[in-house]
Amino acid sequence: MKNGITSLAIAVLLTACTGSKDAPTAGRAAGATNLSTPSAAPAATASSISAGESVYKQSCSACHALGIAGAPKIGDPEAWAGRIAQGMNLLYEHSLKGYNGTKGVMPAKGGNPSLSDEKVRAAVDYMAGHSR
Repeated sequence: MKNGITSLAIAVLLTACTGSKDAPTAGRAAGATNLSTPSAAPAATASSISAGESVYKQSCSACHALGIAGAPKIGDPEAWAGRIAQGMNLLYEHSLKGYNGTKGVMPAKGGNPSLSDEKVRAAVDYMAGHSR
């Protein structure tokens, strides 16, 4: 059952990340940053999802499992929908650089500066993929 859910999550994530380059941006929140090129958000791979799960368990679950400081809980589509709708690039940016907003606080790299940008992106892919 777990393999089926994981496979489904990967399929959904890959489908979502390979959308049209000409997708409209009208739904973006005011002040949202556009990180120039579509290539800045490559499609997640099975290995990046697996790496993301490991990073999530080690660094992200402390807040995202319980919703601490306004963190969207993994597996809660309602909490993630608006964030995902703004684009993966913005999720990556907030995760890498930090975010302090009306809905919560996200420390840069989840408060773990030793994480590489690639690992942070993998964790974001994992959480978003399990929260659609």
